[in-house]
Amino acid sequence: MHKQAFWMRYASPALFYPLAGRLIPWLALAAALFAVAGLYIGLVVAPPDSQQGEVYRILFIHVAAAWMSMFLYLVMAAYAALGLVYNTRLSFMMMRALAPTGALFTFLTLWTGALWGKPTWGAWWVWDARLTSELILLFLYLGFMALQAATDDTRRADRGGAILLLAGVVNVPIIYFSVRWWSTLHQGASINLTTAPSMARIMVTAMLLMVAAFWLYSAAVALARVRGLIAQREPGAVHSGAVRSGDRGGNGHAGQPGRQETP
Repeated sequence: MHKQAFWMRYASPALFYPLAGRLIPWLALAAALFAVAGLYIGLVVAPPDSQQGEVYRILFIHVAAAWMSMFLYLVMAAYAALGLVYNTRLSFMMMRALAPTGALFTFLTLWTGALWGKPTWGAWWVWDARLTSELILLFLYLGFMALQAATDDTRRADRGGAILLLAGVVNVPIIYFSVRWWSTLHQGASINLTTAPSMARIMVTAMLLMVAAFWLYSAAVALARVRGLIAQREPGAVHSGAVRSGDRGGNGHAGQPGRQETP
């Protein structure tokens, strides 16, 4: 109960705002380090593929981006459910903050897939089951953001966007299992939880480093964006959170104001 209460207290925008500010630089630094390591191993250290040659290297970005495009949508849907059930303001703001990053990774997935598909399949695009369902995911992200921008009534936009997200969740398992359910050109998963990877260990290492880099980047950008939403929607929470953060920083004497943090 005590641990749950500890985490639940950060559902308050006033407490979450300074916490996010402290986390952002560390997440951004870690994302940069993981990205440099992943790109170096994937582009320099890993050997050429026996069948695809050098062109396979784009998969280190493509696969990581594809995983993040689906993962971020599920996280947004989880926040949407929390917001609808518990009416937590921060859940709706996190839902909105993640959308542009999810759309970016979905677009990156489609773009790098086209760059890989042209030399491999001989075409930039085919109406393959996985490609089509990934394109639908991009439309879901864009539709969500368009819905948020369509009205100044934030409460109405939040609830409408949450319902759209939950309705679109069905598309995520379709993307993941499409290569099993239908006959498609897209290759199956190189890494899954039930069998050993079909790739060399050095290639798996590079791919997982890129996944970690994209995850850390997503967290840093989402926290920066949600701080902006808090400042926009609840400026009083920004002031309150900054004062509390300054008090915890150890000015030490009762009656001395804490250092205020600007949005």
